[in-house]
Amino acid sequence: MLKILAFGASNSRNSINKQLAAYAAEQFEDAAVTLIDLNDFDMPIYGIDREKENGIPDAAQEFKSLIEAHDLILISLAEHNGSYTVAFKNLLDWTSRIEQKLWSGRPMFLLSTSPGKRGGVSVMETASVRAGFMGGEVVATFSLPSFRNNFSAEEGITDSELAKQFQEKLQLVRKHFAQ
Repeated sequence: MLKILAFGASNSRNSINKQLAAYAAEQFEDAAVTLIDLNDFDMPIYGIDREKENGIPDAAQEFKSLIEAHDLILISLAEHNGSYTVAFKNLLDWTSRIEQKLWSGRPMFLLSTSPGKRGGVSVMETASVRAGFMGGEVVATFSLPSFRNNFSAEEGITDSELAKQFQEKLQLVRKHFAQ
């Protein structure tokens, strides 16, 4: 059975990216999904002095263990000023101190969304490149623009063309695991 680690890369309690990640993970039939909340991995802002004084926080160790226990990493990236949220970047910074290739060779399905028309394209560009440097294998990416106009909790992706594009990306990921 495919084991999926899914999350929205935001610490917002009402994260639209967490909603999109949960929706995407639900599309994998017969998979065991672990949906996490970044608020459960709250740590001090990374700094070399903090690391030397206190070591690596348990939350980073726990996150690394979750990565290693799953077959697919599914992340919906929130965008703050064109890049990662501070919460996600801090989690990456701490966890990469355990192992620089923190994604441990895991296949990744990267998503992004935002209230705006670009759908988090800037953060997706960054994440797609950085994932490889950090030991991930990006199998597919999908950005959903204008979240509130194109997504509903009941129906999922409501725009037919965007829904088709999402399904095509989902198929790429499924094929990766069918090999």
